Amino acid sequence: MPNETSGPSYSATDTVARMGEVAYLPVVTVNDTGAFLRWGQPKDVLLPFSEQLFRPDPGKRVLVMLYEDDRGRPVASMRLERFLSDDAWALESGEAVTLVVAERTDLGMKVVVNHRYWGLIYADDISQPLRRGQTLGGFVKQRRDDGRLDISLLPPGSARLDVVGEKVLKALRESGGYLPLGDKSAAADIKARLGVSKSAYKQATGRLYKRQLITLEPHAVRLVPGALD
Repeated sequence: MPNETSGPSYSATDTVARMGEVAYLPVVTVNDTGAFLRWGQPKDVLLPFSEQLFRPDPGKRVLVMLYEDDRGRPVASMRLERFLSDDAWALESGEAVTLVVAERTDLGMKVVVNHRYWGLIYADDISQPLRRGQTLGGFVKQRRDDGRLDISLLPPGSARLDVVGEKVLKALRESGGYLPLGDKSAAADIKARLGVSKSAYKQATGRLYKRQLITLEPHAVRLVPGALD
């Protein structure tokens, strides 16, 4: 688990979280009781020493679960494994989900799914920059036999190609109608420029070509003049 105290400073008005959710909250003060976190309510929430993985510093952020203690009081915990499951029995492939980015691993990015489960976005499926604590939407790529979730940031099926196609058109507009990525380009170059796989890029540009929006070259694509007017 990385040291979260190296995170950015915060604005007092930018944090709103709810009970039963995982959130990346700023530390306001630390005293003999524990750490107190800003969570968008009049009274800051307590992160007890017993629920800390390390001692956080004021002005930094920590990733926590918000829950009620045995007296009904709101508290926070950094021990997410107590609240999250690896067995996402309630979710199906293709389902839209809410994600909170947790930490980078050797395989990709570990995420919290719907504030209830662990999931993994493999490195090849990371189509945009991700930062710890970020909340965003995603999709269940597959639920494995053991119940673990593989997550994608792009929707399944043809909708995925529509998203990639819009990325291509946006890049073409920004570069004057010429994009030096084609069928013969390296997968790494396509990934670096657009954040998508070569396979998805080829399928999406093929669809754009059929719509007569672009022309194809071995190492580039060009926007058809007037196609988007």
